[in-house]
Amino acid sequence: MKRTTLSLIAGATALAAVTGFAALTAPDGAAAPEAKATTRLPVERAGLVCPAPSTSEVAETRYTSYTPTGTGAAKGTPGKTEQPTALLRTATNATPADGTGKTGKKSEAPKAPATVTAPGKPVTAEAEGGSVPALTGSATGTLAPGWTVQQTTVVPAGGARGLLGLGCGAPDTDFWFPAASTAKDRQDYVHLTNPDDTAAVADIELYGPEGLLKSQFTEGIPVPAHSTVPVLLSTLTSETARRDVTVHVTTRSGRVGAAVAAADDKLGSDWIAPAADPASTAVLPGIPADATSVRLVAFAPGDDDADLKVQLATATGTIVPAGGGSLHVKSGMTAFADLPDLTRGAVGSLLLTPSDPKKPTPVVAALEVVRGKGENTEIAFIPATAAVSARATVADNRAKASTLSLTAPGADAQVKVTASAGSEGGTPVSRTVTVKGGTTTVLADLVPEGLKGSYALTVEPVSGGKVHAARTLALPEDGVPMFTVQTFVDDRGTVELPTAHQDLGVLD
Repeated sequence: MKRTTLSLIAGATALAAVTGFAALTAPDGAAAPEAKATTRLPVERAGLVCPAPSTSEVAETRYTSYTPTGTGAAKGTPGKTEQPTALLRTATNATPADGTGKTGKKSEAPKAPATVTAPGKPVTAEAEGGSVPALTGSATGTLAPGWTVQQTTVVPAGGARGLLGLGCGAPDTDFWFPAASTAKDRQDYVHLTNPDDTAAVADIELYGPEGLLKSQFTEGIPVPAHSTVPVLLSTLTSETARRDVTVHVTTRSGRVGAAVAAADDKLGSDWIAPAADPASTAVLPGIPADATSVRLVAFAPGDDDADLKVQLATATGTIVPAGGGSLHVKSGMTAFADLPDLTRGAVGSLLLTPSDPKKPTPVVAALEVVRGKGENTEIAFIPATAAVSARATVADNRAKASTLSLTAPGADAQVKVTASAGSEGGTPVSRTVTVKGGTTTVLADLVPEGLKGSYALTVEPVSGGKVHAARTLALPEDGVPMFTVQTFVDDRGTVELPTAHQDLGVLD
């Protein structure tokens, strides 16, 4: 009888260092050995997806690629001596599920896809027009931990006029998008992009104020390998148009990147990023001080209704908004609340908690925010976001145009905020910021010394309670207060793994 020794934990550790996750399964149904200790290692590979930025011929798009300093790559992966890389590549346009949109040929990539050469300095690339494709990309080695790409598009005229910002997202299997719409004055597309070598199959569910909308072409949507599929939401249902819709995207096989491009004929356009996973509490940070309209949209995906307390975290404390202190969300139905004159001239963050702490009910939520009045308006969306657990970055910040909002919904907290070197020059600077519990702290003056070009902002918790963060980028044009808001999503630059203590023997 021959005895073959398998070091399962060591093998899983190597896998996790590359992909950011690992699953331990012992042979023949045996229980995996109990881990006595854990260690945290930097990931060796990270992947991101950037959807096609616009169909407007006058669109101007900037990609900013950045890896923060301070976390080296995992060491000792067997048989690998790869040169670190971080590169975006073109995805092919595939046939949309509803039969609309352009199909077939591979589009031209940006002139110089954003490629990071070393941690600590942003790299930018620009593209023009409406034929710019979706991009998929990966970073390896020292460039992988914390790799982020910001996609910023200016559309100065037309039905999709606006400033559209999006942090390119990691591929996944489950996404929630509150605050989408099938209304006649909205053109909302969900973009599904597959970065992998095998095909993915996605499902889309739409929920209005009365519940699940009767849909067609929403199940089993094929997304070929290395391709993107845009789906116009209003074509997926024959029911009456709904202003407030929650979109749920899942995959039955494979994984995709997903984001919703929302264009309002009167208000402007922007991306809706995925909301945080369903939870009984939600934080929606960074509502601009001069917001003229704020609309809260929430959805309860479980079997129970949710009764929510609605509060606003300001610079001085937490208050109850006038006329909007609570929201009832029926199970499986999209609820909304208009919050007029919410911020009253000061940046704030919305806090959602159970009205009865003994009855916590998971919800997903997002805000539709409008700045300006009359014809000079612009729209943006703020999804509920999880707290920064280790580190998070938003790239493409501009001098005198970026505002960072930090919210501590519970206990006092300290965070380290770093403004990176500029893409064309400048020295990074850092600051430790204390955020009092129940308040929102605003930073608009943290920029690199001698800044040239754009820069990245990185937030790292130091001590105390949880902190949620958002960045507002404001680039007014021709009297229109163009803006976009990106929340800080933890960069998953490291992964916690069990330390190998023993080998599991298998007898042949």
